[in-house]
Amino acid sequence: MEFYSKAFLTSHCQAILDFYEPRCEDNTLGGYFQNYYDDGQVFNPGFRQLVSSTRMVINFCRAARLTKSSRYLHLAKVGLEYLEKHHWREKEHAFAWTLDTNEPLDLTQQAYGYAFVLLCYAHCYRAKLIESAQPIERVWLLLEARFWQAEEGIYADTRYEDGRLCEYRGQNANMHLCEALIAAYEATNETRYLQRANHLARRFCFELADQKTGLVYEHYTPTLELDFTYNQHDPKNLYRPWGFQPGHQTEWAKLLVQLNRIEPAPLLVEKAEYLFNTAFEHAWDKSNGGLIYGFDTVYVPCDKDKYFWVQAESFAAAGLLYDATKKEQYKQRYQQIWEYSWTHFVDHTHGAWFRVLNVANQKYSNKKSEAGAKCDYHTLGACLDVLERVF
Repeated sequence: MEFYSKAFLTSHCQAILDFYEPRCEDNTLGGYFQNYYDDGQVFNPGFRQLVSSTRMVINFCRAARLTKSSRYLHLAKVGLEYLEKHHWREKEHAFAWTLDTNEPLDLTQQAYGYAFVLLCYAHCYRAKLIESAQPIERVWLLLEARFWQAEEGIYADTRYEDGRLCEYRGQNANMHLCEALIAAYEATNETRYLQRANHLARRFCFELADQKTGLVYEHYTPTLELDFTYNQHDPKNLYRPWGFQPGHQTEWAKLLVQLNRIEPAPLLVEKAEYLFNTAFEHAWDKSNGGLIYGFDTVYVPCDKDKYFWVQAESFAAAGLLYDATKKEQYKQRYQQIWEYSWTHFVDHTHGAWFRVLNVANQKYSNKKSEAGAKCDYHTLGACLDVLERVF
């Protein structure tokens, strides 16, 4: 099958959307159901998490732009109203990280969550769901006040409910803030967003990269030294796994190519190629196919599971690298990742993708999507990234 085509990617976007569209809207509590079994049956219906709430709005905004469908724009509006009515807590002037039946469970402030709030508003503005860029500006100012560490040149990760700033420093929230800032720039043409996105890319991919491997590491000490002890016994952690993350190398590669597309900078493409090629070389499972979740400081696998998002971000990076460099090897990698994903991750019975497989490509459970863990944002977004920027 030819996966590198506008027709295929458009069709697959529709297949993913067809899983969520008929069953996602919660007419009782508002917003979306976020927990689904493989067959689409909902479980834990009242539990919501900020990242999934915003990512699903993004999915429907991008779907509306792709298809010109008023139905997807309606669903995006449903999610946006929920974000502003329930996740945003006016009394605390903060976003609830998690909710149960619309009551806050966790009011810690996470830069990772704010990244997706910013990205959400950027896509709402581009989809003409909101008429003003003021909400983008508002989230930018909250990020500046609560998380930006000018002396460190990065965003902090967490503020506790009492306002104290956590000492933990990590790349994951900053990577997604780079993504959100690119989108904010593309929505508004405000250069400060692009400047900050470029700064974060250079800070993490060059200045703070591991000197031995040249890769982006996950965790840092309060003085921004690489912290190889943090979560050392937890390589499967959902947001802060130990070890090098191949999927984050390829995701940064995608962002670097996107930045180069806006303002040509050959050094960014060169680094993108290095991150992608190194990750692929050491993470591709030569026996069973697919890219593994993590490897250690000498490239020995520390988690051989296969995650949907790693495959998705990697085929997007390969597609954009092929477009940027015209090197056939990236088209071949794109095809290789897609062939594996089509065989093992895409649910050809019920739709969308499975979330995680073991080393032998077997599912752990029949949970397709869970709040905070998966809503097919990565898979749909990866298809759209290639569609919008290549075709």
